Amino acid sequence: MTADPARRRDSADAPPDINADGRTDGASPGADVPAPSHSRDAVGPETSAIDRGGFSPSDLAVDHAMASLAGSVRFLLEMTPVNADDVRAAFLASPESDPVFEYRELDVDPDVLDAQVVALPLDHVEDPSLAALLRNRQREMTLRVEMLRARNTPDFMQLSIAQYGALLPALVSRAEDLLDRLPGGLLEHDSVGAEGFLTAAQAEIEHYRSIDADVAMHAEIREDVSGVLVEGNTLLISRNAAVAGARVNALLQHEVGTHLVTQVNGLAQPIRMMGSGLAHYDETQEGLAVLAEIACGGLTASRLRQLAARVVAVHSMVGGASFVETHRLLTGRGLPAGTAYTVAMRVYRAGGFTKDAIYLRGVLALLEHLAAGGVLDLFFLGKFSIEDLPLIEDLAGRELLAPARVMPRYLSEPSTAGRLQDAAHAADLVTLVNA
Repeated sequence: MTADPARRRDSADAPPDINADGRTDGASPGADVPAPSHSRDAVGPETSAIDRGGFSPSDLAVDHAMASLAGSVRFLLEMTPVNADDVRAAFLASPESDPVFEYRELDVDPDVLDAQVVALPLDHVEDPSLAALLRNRQREMTLRVEMLRARNTPDFMQLSIAQYGALLPALVSRAEDLLDRLPGGLLEHDSVGAEGFLTAAQAEIEHYRSIDADVAMHAEIREDVSGVLVEGNTLLISRNAAVAGARVNALLQHEVGTHLVTQVNGLAQPIRMMGSGLAHYDETQEGLAVLAEIACGGLTASRLRQLAARVVAVHSMVGGASFVETHRLLTGRGLPAGTAYTVAMRVYRAGGFTKDAIYLRGVLALLEHLAAGGVLDLFFLGKFSIEDLPLIEDLAGRELLAPARVMPRYLSEPSTAGRLQDAAHAADLVTLVNA
């Protein structure tokens, strides 16, 4: 493992449109090529990538069409009940019957969306790495269309498992072991409400705007969401949100410092799908976001317990347990009733949303990557899966990716490198709590 697992690559720091010998990329000494019509100072990431001979205009046109289509679907919002907070009190007062969740009307017609996905002209993509990335994402988009069609039906859960992967026994055992050893009960008493967290989020966003005034990051309070989540370039905060005081900074580094930062950097790439998200990016994104919590010293016992409980809840649901049975299982494992409700709601929403198992699995994969000597630099350039890292490394090695516009604030803290080193070699996640 290197001394700084979050280091930047030298090639990313160089101007993207100029070779070391001062020539514009894509030209060879003495080659009879027309001079570009643009000035070098005005060259953007798309023109730079084309000038280097990496992508054709048609390559990027297909990518941009896919990114535009992906951006038209607010997938997480479509999966989120609009009445989760409303039914919470009634369920907790009498947790004997499963709550009934309601959902917003779909913003898109699945049949139209499916036709648009099929119509994407991926056969026109010439660059092999880009073609592989986009083909994988097209297959995933087709699966997500099926998830939209099946939302809140018995067919949904199996589609969710296909999207997010099956739970392996080793992960379930690890989660159960964490729950056995972490303290139970209410562990955090002070909390920050929606307005207070919005103020903190806006201050965090202003930090990035002080570096680049044009970064598109936003935060707002919404009546129709539960908890805190990022959709596109916006941090959405539930009107009823209550964030533990000890968790405010960690949650900011998770949501703003990871999800919004990678969205900004991804949209600045010639491959705009790196902003929208390539295939199966969710697990690596959530793992990177949890790693941010560790790196800033904000992993609390309550948070680690929550991540483990999500895995156990997904396992319980997939095994056929009802909402009530899973809620009872979680409270029996030491979670407060309200926390258990939130964990179960997130898992049972939309008909069985298994995404929440990927947080623990994702951070474990990244810790393994770091322990093997890997670095994190490329992961901040956009949203992609660790399985696609070789393809991203190929693009970076050909100098086809733009440098990051902003980097997570926590990386500038003196203690970050040490915390990441310690985490990579920790035999037990419990030792990282509040470290």
